[in-house]
Amino acid sequence: MNAPWKPGGTGTRTPFLAFACDDTSVEQLRPIAAELGWPVDNVYKGGVRNAVQTLSVTSSPHVLFVDLAESGDPLGDINSLAEVCEPGTIVIAAGQVNDVRLYRDLLASGIQDYLLKPFGADALRDAFSQAQTILNAPKVSDVGMDRPHCGVAVIGTRGGAGASTLATSLAWLLSERGKRTTALLDLDVHFGTGALALDLEPGRGLTDAIENPSRIDGLFIERAMVKASEKLSVLSAEAPISAPIVTDGAAYYQLQEEMRAAFECSVVDLPRAMLVQHPHLLADINAIVLVTELTLAAARDTIRLLSWLRSHAPQAAVTLVVNRMHPGTQLEITRKDFETSIERKVDVAIAFDQKLAAQSAKLGKPLAETGKASKTIAPLAELADRLLRTADDGGADGNGAGSGKGASLLARFSDLKGLVAKKK
Repeated sequence: MNAPWKPGGTGTRTPFLAFACDDTSVEQLRPIAAELGWPVDNVYKGGVRNAVQTLSVTSSPHVLFVDLAESGDPLGDINSLAEVCEPGTIVIAAGQVNDVRLYRDLLASGIQDYLLKPFGADALRDAFSQAQTILNAPKVSDVGMDRPHCGVAVIGTRGGAGASTLATSLAWLLSERGKRTTALLDLDVHFGTGALALDLEPGRGLTDAIENPSRIDGLFIERAMVKASEKLSVLSAEAPISAPIVTDGAAYYQLQEEMRAAFECSVVDLPRAMLVQHPHLLADINAIVLVTELTLAAARDTIRLLSWLRSHAPQAAVTLVVNRMHPGTQLEITRKDFETSIERKVDVAIAFDQKLAAQSAKLGKPLAETGKASKTIAPLAELADRLLRTADDGGADGNGAGSGKGASLLARFSDLKGLVAKKK
């Protein structure tokens, strides 16, 4: 939960507050609070509205119980509560509405648990014990922060080049091979495949963050991200295509900030159109993986993107990856001609493996996990290792965006068009 700072600070925060709508709930809460060593006088009569009024003028507790039984708009009231709750507050709600969608929306909004009334002593005891466990557990940001954060942006030069597939695999490799806590942020809000590739439900976390940037904090990240494994978490979305996203990009940048604080690595699947709209998203990125293919259109856009990255992300090491190389088939452009045109070498070439791609999609696993022992994945695994070394060394350990001037590169592209035309 997130709210403006209040006088007193975290040192004066009470361990527990509860706001229940009825006498029965109050009587059930007090003995459980006493068992856990919490003051029983902190259980008050009144629901979530009373909680909002109280917390707007006092410090938030570490654990907050709110009763939604008298609420006409539970999700709206929880969002109002989020505006007055300070970071680090664990919220447990209770209500009479038995609806899976409401339950999911409430969890996505930042609460820890939702109990259905009438609840029993065991349910309360379990919920509060879990809250205490979370409070006492070491935070992700407290572990492994002796190493610099590894921030990677994956950008496709053309739609269908396979950037999202590689972003998911790189995130998996950084978490599994590198043993680093890793966040995968899929910024294709309407058509993202980050969660889909991992066989997960994307949740509402990303869309909620865009709609309410002020709510983004460490606790929001913890609640909104979907865990794919012990060390890999995903923030993705499948926003309705009838609802355009209107944002100045502040939410995206705040998400990146919180992920840097909470994870050792972050992989951003960044649609190329967003570079024009939100260039600030690359301000703190260590490494950029530019995914391309051997086509005339991809050569043109590789030149343009390399030139753009030189100006807008000079601090980032750029790795150029040619994806879906078809061995033994006639390519639109040869690798040699492609490299001559863009005036730099391709860093990584990944072969097209139809069987592996189909198996990966069928199993709902990243390409790198499905083909652990495959030669196809070996260059990608080496790239993940290189990205970690670059971050640990604290500097660029690879190619920049290229050394040629933009005008010179476009002239090379004109020569390449003529060469392709002659071959045809």
